[in-house]
Amino acid sequence: MSDLLPIFLVAPPGLETVLAEEARDQGFANPQPVPGGVETAGNWPEVWRANLVLRGAARVLVRIAQFRTMHLAQLDKRARKVDWGSVLRADLPVRVEARCRKSRIYHAGAAAQRVARAITETLGCPVSETARIVVKLRIDDDLCTISLDSSGEALHKRGHKPAVGKAPMRENLAAMFLRQCGYSGTETVVDPMCGSGTFVIEAAEIAAGLYPGRSRGFAFEDLAGFQPEAWDALKAGATTRTPQARFHGFDRDAGAIRSSAANAQRAGVAQTCTFTCQPISALEPPEGAPGLVIVNPPYGARIGNRKALFSVYGALGQVLRDRFRGWRVGLVTSDGGLAKATGLPWGPPGQPVVHGGLKVTLWQADLAG
Repeated sequence: MSDLLPIFLVAPPGLETVLAEEARDQGFANPQPVPGGVETAGNWPEVWRANLVLRGAARVLVRIAQFRTMHLAQLDKRARKVDWGSVLRADLPVRVEARCRKSRIYHAGAAAQRVARAITETLGCPVSETARIVVKLRIDDDLCTISLDSSGEALHKRGHKPAVGKAPMRENLAAMFLRQCGYSGTETVVDPMCGSGTFVIEAAEIAAGLYPGRSRGFAFEDLAGFQPEAWDALKAGATTRTPQARFHGFDRDAGAIRSSAANAQRAGVAQTCTFTCQPISALEPPEGAPGLVIVNPPYGARIGNRKALFSVYGALGQVLRDRFRGWRVGLVTSDGGLAKATGLPWGPPGQPVVHGGLKVTLWQADLAG
């Protein structure tokens, strides 16, 4: 398992370019943004590293075969030629997921069954709908691509946040929005409506140099050729530091504040984070140099009534204009009208990003001192 492999980093739709920038900064080979993600290449330790260090990826897929196929019998024959034993263990179950698009093989369920049977009959490992190891089969325009999901659970599940509020921001989205705002880990971050604390905790982890995947398991640990000692050494290679900046979350919901504090404790960043129960009207900038205010307010689509939210956004904008001069602001919303209701001097809105069935946009403003 030492040859270079095509690696596909699944990105939140709309953030492919941002993830490519992160992958480049982390030293991955020639990352190229494409629809749905980022293409790169590497050996298996690079696959492990991608899962461990990339904050913006949703999953890390490894392509193990690609061929043309026109009908199910041909798919069956070619799937049996894949060297399944080099990547899968005969003693562990697998699951096959298929998607067909613009192809003569159009029945995804039948395609998945053929590949599952090929794996079982050539390698001997069982097939289970609940298996942790997932083989992904994609047939686009009669081109079949077979990949392994090396991640297991989606990568936004860092393992630190069982306590979530309503419509929580996913960690990988939060990391990408922080990156788009120019956050590098050296400045104070304030979230006036912190919910379960995702922005605050993610910012604190970045500042401390903590790997996002440090506390969880991955599907690749159950693949053939996995080397536990090398993996442990990779995890131990993080260069951690004590942040000088501090990270502040506020919310009017006392339950959200309790959840945020518990999540920060589990993530190991409680010493640099503070969470306070208060309304927007009480918001004041913390001591020290100006930094970044980043907020994911209710949109009205799923939480709250849109008409009532205009006054909430307006109050937020008024407080920020009056008290946070010199700060930068990032605001995530699905509703441009609500963003404009803040009265903040927004630049051009960012690329729409799919989040929880909605398309949200990052709005940025610089509150000149």
